[in-house]
Amino acid sequence: MPPNLSGYYRFVSQENMDNYLRALDINVVLRKVVCLLKPDKEIIHTGDHMVIRTITTLRDYIMDFDLGVQFEEDLGPVDGRKCQTTVFWEGDQLVCEQLGEKRNRGWRHWLEGDRLHLRMTAEDEVCVQVFQKVK
Repeated sequence: MPPNLSGYYRFVSQENMDNYLRALDINVVLRKVVCLLKPDKEIIHTGDHMVIRTITTLRDYIMDFDLGVQFEEDLGPVDGRKCQTTVFWEGDQLVCEQLGEKRNRGWRHWLEGDRLHLRMTAEDEVCVQVFQKVK
């Protein structure tokens, strides 16, 4: 049985965000701003339904989805694209595949103790963020 990721998580660290954003064709000014942000995550996990909120001082991004069901994700607030997204469990990791203009786009969430890890990929770039559960 996969873990329940429900909770509120505070940003701890990130690696390689600028190169990841460059792979998504984000302009240099926005990349610099995004690299300064320290997002929080709120996850509500109820059965096969999840809501993941990424909370920043610039803007929030909300993913609301059913596990295993493909949907059109509007990534306009992120990079102006839409993609076909499916989120599913692979063992203890929550995996997101985002099919569209960019090859190898997606992410993985997993827990190690009370820390939530996020590995984001686009093209050949990988960005890793870590969050600490606070409630």
